Amino acid sequence: MNDTELKELVQKMTIEEKADQMSQVVSSFIHKDSGQDKITGPFASFEVAAENMSGSGSVLGAAGAVDLRSIQKAYLERNRLGIPLLFMADVIHGYKTVFPVPLALGCSWDLEAAEESAHIAAKEAAAAGLHVTFSPMVDLVRDPRWGRVVESTGEDPYLNGKFARAFVRGYQGEDLAGNTSKIAACVKHFAAYGAPEGGRDYNTVDMSERQLREYYLPAYKAALDEGAEMVMTAFNTVDGIPATSNKRLMRDLLRGELGFDGVLISDWGAVMEAIPHGVAADNREAALKSLKAGVDIEMMTPCYIQHLKNLVEENKVSEKLLDEAVLRILKLKNKLGLFENPYRGADKELEQKVILSEEHRQAARATAAKSCVLLKNEDVLPLSTEQKVALIGPFAESRDLMGPWSIFGSEDDVVSVKTGIASKKGVRLTVETGSHIKSVTPEQIEKAVKAAEQSDVIVLAVGEHSDMSGEAGSRTNIQLPHAQLKLVKELRKTGKPVVTLLFNGRPLDLHGVIEESDALLEVWYPGSEGGNAVADLLYGDRNPSGKLTMSFPHNVGQVPVYYNSFNTGRPKDELDPSDRYASKYLDAPNEAMFPFGFGLSYTSFDYSELHQSSDRLPGGESIDVSVEVTNSGATAGEETVQLYLRDLVGEVIRPVKELKGFRKIYLEPGETRKVVFEINEDDLKYHHSDLSYRADPGDFTVSVGPDSRNTEQLRFTYE
Repeated sequence: MNDTELKELVQKMTIEEKADQMSQVVSSFIHKDSGQDKITGPFASFEVAAENMSGSGSVLGAAGAVDLRSIQKAYLERNRLGIPLLFMADVIHGYKTVFPVPLALGCSWDLEAAEESAHIAAKEAAAAGLHVTFSPMVDLVRDPRWGRVVESTGEDPYLNGKFARAFVRGYQGEDLAGNTSKIAACVKHFAAYGAPEGGRDYNTVDMSERQLREYYLPAYKAALDEGAEMVMTAFNTVDGIPATSNKRLMRDLLRGELGFDGVLISDWGAVMEAIPHGVAADNREAALKSLKAGVDIEMMTPCYIQHLKNLVEENKVSEKLLDEAVLRILKLKNKLGLFENPYRGADKELEQKVILSEEHRQAARATAAKSCVLLKNEDVLPLSTEQKVALIGPFAESRDLMGPWSIFGSEDDVVSVKTGIASKKGVRLTVETGSHIKSVTPEQIEKAVKAAEQSDVIVLAVGEHSDMSGEAGSRTNIQLPHAQLKLVKELRKTGKPVVTLLFNGRPLDLHGVIEESDALLEVWYPGSEGGNAVADLLYGDRNPSGKLTMSFPHNVGQVPVYYNSFNTGRPKDELDPSDRYASKYLDAPNEAMFPFGFGLSYTSFDYSELHQSSDRLPGGESIDVSVEVTNSGATAGEETVQLYLRDLVGEVIRPVKELKGFRKIYLEPGETRKVVFEINEDDLKYHHSDLSYRADPGDFTVSVGPDSRNTEQLRFTYE
């Protein structure tokens, strides 16, 4: 259909039909014979069940080609105008073939792998009949107490923007209508959801507009520039107004300034949450404020269904606002080709063929290995198949490796660490649980110690249960549970080398683990092929190459701790630790235990010959910065070379370091490669006190190295 035909269709609709299109529920509310909904939020206390929601224009939580074709068929039979349903779901880091969680994907620093993971997720989800994924989440995160850091790619706006683009490309491709193996991307959560006070989910966000624009908006903008079709509102307040009711945020900034003309959907129940927030007295006012703010689809509350008709009839809102919203929804359905093919993509035979295919599993395995970060290695790894291995810990045989947000994945399809290691030819393996996640018995400790004493090396698999992170997974204590710390301590007493595998969804306080381990591999939640990927790394079939995209604190008292901080007026002097009157802690370092960009390898990389083409950068021109990187070890490996800038004197204070470029390079032993970065005026721009975005003349430092802490510097002047 063309735009004229779509507009004519809108004019044929009653207000009730328009309100239906602007409402979303789980599939069982509109089709009683649908399969089990994947519920990702509360609704028992909501009023949805009391309303007739059978005409809702989109559903979430259901999947499967047969089921969705049945739902679509029944819906079309009763829809007066033949407008098809939109099927949406949380396909966050894989559909059935589950890839590493987004925080882990970020640590791969591999944009092609991220795009491929989204492409595979789209291919499987589309065959199952889905049209839209509520992904990517591009929220910048700095507080590991917040459970949803697991869904972000980290603490840096530049890198998050790069990944946002990669995910959107992978999901959507270039032609949604012409490629039924693609699905629409929904960017979330707009805006600044990643900065809740105290790291407590759904909590208040309060920041300056300059902070919002400088650090939090860039990744959303990157996703929109890549063509993301949808945006989801955040639960939090922005400048004292809930995002879902925030007209200035949604209409003025998102639609006006950023130019977004796609579909804006609320998060689960967020329209009605204006009432407990205290900005709406009742459902009627909540509907009024969200509509005026520009929310096109209300998810899982009935405020639009209940009140839009009366609001229009009483001249509280213009019907034109409804028409605009419905037209955007119909345009998305049309872009997906649903008017011509309402069963788009849903194919039982294709679904069975592509889901968990060997090709997809191999991609997940390779990406999981790239996402793991080696934090410590005292010449213990890689292991030899000649060594007797005691695999111990609550994650030794666990298949809880997909993380908290893989709602369509099945643990039956997950490869455990035990299975992965046992698949290596010639391995001699003993397995003990050692402890549960949060409890331990003397008998478990006794069996674990006995197994350890009879081994050459201990592989200790510990971490957080997936329920301990993700949405509503905030924690004030970000250490491992006491039971596991006790297990670590007792195994250390055996004197055997300890290789610790860490399964978790956030940076942790590693005290009680790091000092007791000879090697530590941050595995995150690695997905369906997690056990195989870990085994590949343990035995050197793959070389660790992951680099952290979120800093690990020494303790929770440092939080938030991040690399691109400000210097302060009284910076800590590393050469004079006795200076009390500096910005520092008395009982801990200022710096993170493991900084942004950090990650070890089984080989070593030497940096030399740092050079810039000029020490002056005229406006409108560029300079090149180059460095030579040599693999000085005995193993081939991949290195992520990172470039950082610092504006030494700004109109407002500038961070001590900002990532502005990176290159992943593969080097054979003894090989040297010259890596070249180009710096131009755009790299120097920032938001000034008047919110203008420009670069200032003056001096800058450029730093290059393997992480944000270990760099070599040069200096240039921008004119």
